[in-house]
Amino acid sequence: MVKGIYVITDESLVPDRTHVSIARAALEGGASVIQLRDKSAPDERLISVGCEIRRLTAAAGALFIVNDRLEVALACDADGLHVGQEDRPPSELRPLLSGKILGVSVSTPEQAARARSDGADYLGVGPIFPTSTKPDARPPVGTDHIRLIRTASGGLPVAAIGGINERNIAEAAKAGADAAAVVSAVVCAEDMAEATRTLVRIWDEARVPRM
Repeated sequence: MVKGIYVITDESLVPDRTHVSIARAALEGGASVIQLRDKSAPDERLISVGCEIRRLTAAAGALFIVNDRLEVALACDADGLHVGQEDRPPSELRPLLSGKILGVSVSTPEQAARARSDGADYLGVGPIFPTSTKPDARPPVGTDHIRLIRTASGGLPVAAIGGINERNIAEAAKAGADAAAVVSAVVCAEDMAEATRTLVRIWDEARVPRM
């Protein structure tokens, strides 16, 4: 199951930091999930990058998720695929992902219920807090939205995302999120491994087990 610290790679935030170097540092710090997210690179490059991240996550016992790019996810045998509301419909993707995880970003109870019926295994919910990573992000929904979305989806695991950092990650944990997805809190840190380690520690201390 998707749980713990979920690090999303982004090469555009800090010069000379690559998807692989971000993944390596995050795994060293104890990340449970790595998502490869790149909307512009060609498939050939991302398949090569994805195969390297696949090796790193397998060695670390972590999950490897690819954002949006189905062909990349299949070519490097990722654990799963994550899509947003503007990407290919989950109902079309589910039959193509036998044995793999399908995550779907949602922001309303209606989207959550539909994602479940379409075969989603977990939901990305946010932005929980204000975020600058995605310029087109919606206004923050707050931590109460975590429970709202879980109820609407019939109890699917929830990965909270959006503006999460070491100052507020405990709030997401206490609200019952199964995972905390972060980008800049790790990618923009001076020491990415140590930043991840700190997030893991705070998360584990604050996490409320699901009943």
